[in-house]
Amino acid sequence: MREASLNADWPLGFRMGKRKLITILDKMIFKDLLKTLLSVLTVLVIIIVSRKFIKILDEAIAGQVSNETLLNILWLKTIVAAVEFLPVALFMAVLMVLGRMYRDQEMSAISSAGGGAGTLYRAVFLLVLPLSMLSLGSSLYVAPWAELGVDKLMQKGEESADLRGIAAGKFTEYSQGDLVFYVEKIGADKKMHNVFVQNRQHGGLAIINAASASFRDLPDGRYIVFENGEQVKGVPGSLNYVIENFIDYAVRIESKTSEAKFNRHSLSVDELWGSGVTHNTAELQRRFSIPLGILLLSFIAVPLAQIAPRGGVYGNMFMGFLIYFSYGNLVRVSQSWVTNETIPAWLGAFGINFLLLLIGGFLLARLYGWQWLVMKVKGEVS
Repeated sequence: MREASLNADWPLGFRMGKRKLITILDKMIFKDLLKTLLSVLTVLVIIIVSRKFIKILDEAIAGQVSNETLLNILWLKTIVAAVEFLPVALFMAVLMVLGRMYRDQEMSAISSAGGGAGTLYRAVFLLVLPLSMLSLGSSLYVAPWAELGVDKLMQKGEESADLRGIAAGKFTEYSQGDLVFYVEKIGADKKMHNVFVQNRQHGGLAIINAASASFRDLPDGRYIVFENGEQVKGVPGSLNYVIENFIDYAVRIESKTSEAKFNRHSLSVDELWGSGVTHNTAELQRRFSIPLGILLLSFIAVPLAQIAPRGGVYGNMFMGFLIYFSYGNLVRVSQSWVTNETIPAWLGAFGINFLLLLIGGFLLARLYGWQWLVMKVKGEVS
């Protein structure tokens, strides 16, 4: 009776039995990948954004960017960097997670239970597929929107770079040193006290000393109004000076107009698509390379993660870095060739991706053997 109870009746075959849509192994690998991805992406974004933000800080110190827009620019730059570096972050995350599983002999347990490459790809692509769709929308719409926002903020900063960056107890230079501003104290109402201004124009020199000053927005423009002071005008080296005492002295702040300098990264998809311009075609290929890179690099990372038991978690990280940097450089070179019409646009779009597929196939064949790969293509193995 006991022996009879162990018999199984599978009229459709054991492969056709019921199986959970998401297994415990899928959940475990998914969670590990997600945690590692967030950690790697955070580190990469902080490093890249910090380097770019230093240049913006230099412009803010020079008065070309207002302090109020610094955080907005930082936030937009973070969005752009997160989209651009998502493929490499996911690539490294897959290598690290699967590499740890090989080191801890977890892969041996999976293999002994009948799990193979399909099992690993199933678990990995539960995260990869949604991320690739998310990155497609982000690279086509979100990142250009962020780039456009940065361009607008920088342009607005150049147009309104009048007397920005004034701080109490500090000499502030503008217009390459032609205008020097000093304030001894700034009150809670933003009124400046004990103000000194030196202005060089057309070979002449004007110096203003005032008890106080403040900015005022009037119907015909913005003014800085000095109160209770004197102005000295003259030419350096000459004894002919004009000294004027005043109670109120208003100077209009001329607004600058600068030509918008939007780069191709900030152009919308509608402007790029079908334009026929090689630069725009290369930019579209760059945007599509982000989701394609997520899919193809993850495809390569699964067989690449196999390491010797003593190789450590980072056993194949060097090879991974080599593959990614080669891929990134080839993508940039391909875009340059498409822009210069050295190669046709279709070759620039599919050439690098086809090469990644070949590399992934070679790594799979190295891992499981060429005979297994042929049988897998024919559908003879699962």
